[in-house]
Amino acid sequence: MWIATLAAPVMVATLLLAASPSVKANAPSAVDAAVKIDNFVFGPQTLTVPVGTTVTWTNSDDIPHTSVSTDGVFKSKVLDTDEKFSYTFTKAGTYAYYCTIHPKMTGKVVVQ
Repeated sequence: MWIATLAAPVMVATLLLAASPSVKANAPSAVDAAVKIDNFVFGPQTLTVPVGTTVTWTNSDDIPHTSVSTDGVFKSKVLDTDEKFSYTFTKAGTYAYYCTIHPKMTGKVVVQ
């Protein structure tokens, strides 16, 4: 009989704990950003992102383009229409880039 009276409060406490919302630690989350290549322009021309961001360039133009950093940090292959190139920025800094096929096409990623 004493087991039954002890079991009821334990069951209630267990159910309350199971039903309460859980608290999760704040884990760093991945951040994504996009650059659209269209009409011979990188858009946005300057993109500011936090460290750890993956930037994806998408060629929405009808002709091929590249995305190559001026300091050699990243280099895409030639991107045909709708092809993508991604790079994850792991260090703060300013990363200028351009299209090797059309050198007047320029852009910049600012990583903070």
